[in-house]
Amino acid sequence: MRVLQLIDSLQTGGAERVAVNIANALSTEIEYSGLCVTRKEGLLKADIIKTVDYLFLNKKHVFDIKSIYRLNSFVKQRDIQLLHAHSSSFFLATIIKLFNRDIKVIWHDHYGNSEFLKDRSSAVLKWCSKYFSHVFSVNNNLKYWAMQNLYVKNISYLPNFAILNTQLKETELNGKAGKRIVCLANLRDQKDHFTLINAFKQIVNKYPNWSLHCVGKNFHDSYAFKLIESIDALGLKSCIYFYDSKPDIFNILSQCEIGVLSSKSEGLPISLLEYGLSSLAVVTTRVGECEMVIKDRVNGLLVNPSSSEQLSEALLLYIENKELRETFKKQFNKHVEENFSATAQIKNIINTYKLIKK
Repeated sequence: MRVLQLIDSLQTGGAERVAVNIANALSTEIEYSGLCVTRKEGLLKADIIKTVDYLFLNKKHVFDIKSIYRLNSFVKQRDIQLLHAHSSSFFLATIIKLFNRDIKVIWHDHYGNSEFLKDRSSAVLKWCSKYFSHVFSVNNNLKYWAMQNLYVKNISYLPNFAILNTQLKETELNGKAGKRIVCLANLRDQKDHFTLINAFKQIVNKYPNWSLHCVGKNFHDSYAFKLIESIDALGLKSCIYFYDSKPDIFNILSQCEIGVLSSKSEGLPISLLEYGLSSLAVVTTRVGECEMVIKDRVNGLLVNPSSSEQLSEALLLYIENKELRETFKKQFNKHVEENFSATAQIKNIINTYKLIKK
């Protein structure tokens, strides 16, 4: 079995992490595992292991003839049988399919705004779906959307999984040890950091020695600018820290007590699983598949999106109840290890590949 993962960038987003994780895991399970990055490299390049065959196209625009030719030549030379295209790379995968009829295309849908699917632009995707052999959806909302909107029969729900590098140690967090809250999320509207900072204001009023650490890509856009303005206006500059994208996620999370997500919309966030692998007490909003991962008041706390009041109450519950925090840490870690392991999901992926190849 010879499989090439296709992804647009190696920036530290959920889809990118999944593509790298799958390529790495498959390299010891099948004959050939490759990874092609179409547009932009990034921090995740360091996570690609040596047994994965790597290609970077440096594609400049949609119909970049040179990049299409390079990928087509690569596919022929490596005798690729399956193209596993993640997110928006489906279009390039479809072009390659048109040149290589025997190749099978699997599309992996990581769409983050799964709470707002009615707004999704899909005309090109629908046309391309005629050439897909299978669709993996990272949550059930996306699965049902694909069943209703795409020209492909074989669609399945595939939960994300996380793999962390436990050896890399580069980042030392600010703030007091034992009193850190972390939010692992790129600075984007769907992640709704504004609800989080408003909630954290209530925390600091009561417990000024706690700090909030935001780790994720800063795009230096209007969202990021307004966020910094709001932090200044709330007088929180001395206790909220930003770190941009970082490669040593396990090291960062191991310095924290509580992991939080305040998103308005999600698929199945990798960061939530990374919190579990790192044994953090977790608070997250009731969006996407978060409720499938977190059992409220059993292994974590769930709150409604856009509610800074509920979020602050949940954080205070952890801060004021260390025993509860420790219990939920252990329960969530066990739940993630048992139900969202790489081993189980890679087995599912390989079984799907085998069915497609027949």
